Amino acid sequence: MNKFILMLLIPFLNIQSIAIAHCQVPCGIYDDALRIVQIKEDFKTIRKAMDKITQLSEKSGPLSNNQLNRWVMTKEQHASNIQKTVSEYFLIQRVKADKSKKYIDLTTTIHKILVATMKCKQTVDNSNVDNGIKLIEQFINHYFDSHELEHLKKLSE
Repeated sequence: MNKFILMLLIPFLNIQSIAIAHCQVPCGIYDDALRIVQIKEDFKTIRKAMDKITQLSEKSGPLSNNQLNRWVMTKEQHASNIQKTVSEYFLIQRVKADKSKKYIDLTTTIHKILVATMKCKQTVDNSNVDNGIKLIEQFINHYFDSHELEHLKKLSE
């Protein structure tokens, strides 16, 4: 019986590891613009979670407490998604280290995005979301050329 369960479990674990974020193998299949779209969606979700947390904190009862907890967890998860994408995808893999102004602008902006996202985790202040979105726009302007900006625009429509 244990062997049967193990045979069923191994393929599931393999599929799950494929579905999780980028493995850091330079395969080139990931799309930078799509990562930006996902980050923006994560910020929108964080904003909605903050609003729901604020609303639900004024209520009491087990259902409200349960929903409040779920929105806090959702906010945390989406902030972690942003941090992971910005640091593990863009900073580690895509931003090339050199002494150029572009590199300094990119790394400085990435650091600010990570801090803004950390503040989203710590608070329910929508100004942190606004700041994060503003910083993503700055990053876009430093990172993408005109052709890539057009691709990002089409994805965002």
